[in-house]
Amino acid sequence: MSDYDAIVIGAGHNGLTAAVLLQRAGMRTVCLDAKRYAGGMAATVELFDGYSFEIAGSVQFPTSAAVVSELGLDTLPTVDLDVMSVALRGIGDDPLVQYTDPVKMFAHLNQVHGTDTVTGMAGLLAWSQAPTRALGRFEAGTLPKTFDEMYACATNEFERSAIDDMLFGSVTDVLDRYLPDREKHAALRGSMTVLAVNTIYRGPATPGSAAALAYGLGIPDGDFVQMKKLRGGIGALTAHLCRLLQSHGGEVRLRAKVAEIRVGGGRVSGVRTEAGDLLSAPIVVSAIAPDVTLCELIDPAELPAGVRERYARIDHRGSYLQMHFALDETPSFAAPYQALNEPVMQASIGIFCTPEEVQQQWEECRHGIVPADPTVVLQIPSLHDPQLAPEGKHAASAFAMWFPIEGGADYGQAKVDMGQRVIDKITRLAPNFAGSITRHTTFTPKHMGVMFGAPGGDYCHGLLHPNQIGPNRPGPKGYIGQPIPIDGLYLGSAGCHGGPGITFIPGFNAGRAALAGL
Repeated sequence: MSDYDAIVIGAGHNGLTAAVLLQRAGMRTVCLDAKRYAGGMAATVELFDGYSFEIAGSVQFPTSAAVVSELGLDTLPTVDLDVMSVALRGIGDDPLVQYTDPVKMFAHLNQVHGTDTVTGMAGLLAWSQAPTRALGRFEAGTLPKTFDEMYACATNEFERSAIDDMLFGSVTDVLDRYLPDREKHAALRGSMTVLAVNTIYRGPATPGSAAALAYGLGIPDGDFVQMKKLRGGIGALTAHLCRLLQSHGGEVRLRAKVAEIRVGGGRVSGVRTEAGDLLSAPIVVSAIAPDVTLCELIDPAELPAGVRERYARIDHRGSYLQMHFALDETPSFAAPYQALNEPVMQASIGIFCTPEEVQQQWEECRHGIVPADPTVVLQIPSLHDPQLAPEGKHAASAFAMWFPIEGGADYGQAKVDMGQRVIDKITRLAPNFAGSITRHTTFTPKHMGVMFGAPGGDYCHGLLHPNQIGPNRPGPKGYIGQPIPIDGLYLGSAGCHGGPGITFIPGFNAGRAALAGL
């Protein structure tokens, strides 16, 4: 007798999704995680007494209605924001306000930024439609598309050209076409740039970087629940999945790091934990990085060398800084940005550099140089969700590009220097910011790798370079044309088809594939 019918490695949102599907199908399922809490990068964590932070992910992405129904996600209370984000350069420019209501959004663009901005954004969104279908990142129960299948998603020459752009073009190629005024459109161009480059290790002028822009801009057609914030932070979502799994008899076991996936005779038989526990099961779903799964947890003798070598080539070069702050008060912005002092405007404020500046910063960071003026995105979720901080106080987080991971930089000093530059940049616009900080912590890619097991701190589990999307991103049984020759083993992390972002698709697909394999 096996201990379980199925074992899931990793209790992030994808692992929990797979575990819920398996347990609800009548399979005795345990979900194992190395950390002391479930949720992975979709967790809300108390870093300081009374201050809780969305440690990495913060937004539920557009989600297939089938997934929402299967997981009961429509029962979760949301934080309804009138303004999702604000973008500016911080040089006296008019802030660009992203209203949740698209009609309000385009009215703002027209009134404040001009009809050419409206036309440009409409063109950019039209450009993204065919690549969105080709990538299929929101589609439940589908496999990665071959390149021929990706091009078959185009209905006309314009759409075929857009797929060409996605695979071979750069972010700046696309932005120059639709938002060509480098001064007037600077904040919007900067916003679109960071939307893309936060999932790659390439500057926005690098050929192939447009693939990440297509991923970020993708808005699926059909029956989908749109992007939303959850009350209690994104961790409310994974807490819900834990409760759902346990209510059906499943188990979540924390501080149980898997050291080996046991294989014999061409099929899995269970796992061994670092503590030496042996758990048996005929199905193992791995919701950790695919290359870690196949190259570190499985005896090399059980896999062809070609399979191992392909996974070993996955690029994981995370290059960012994340900071979390306990604040005595919210930022008070000075002229000409007084409008940002309205609480509705402070959910997420992006202080962006131009694409040209971001390109230069990326090139310099490769030589070990900390950006002098990094792009910063500041979020203060406690403004609209007070339970995240003590009464009258606030929990804030900042994200910045590019943290030098090569070029001989002193890692510790680079962390200190870049963290100070992030604080200084915010304080230039909101003079009370630095003085309002009572505590803060700074995470580099190395920290994120240690905390979450994400190789290189890569929260994508495989950066969104064009050679790591479509047929070059594994599905539940591996790459198209090169399946994993181990029965009962399935892959379901962000490194799989569907990719990063809280869409649940990799875990959902892995759970469905495991059930189909029975």
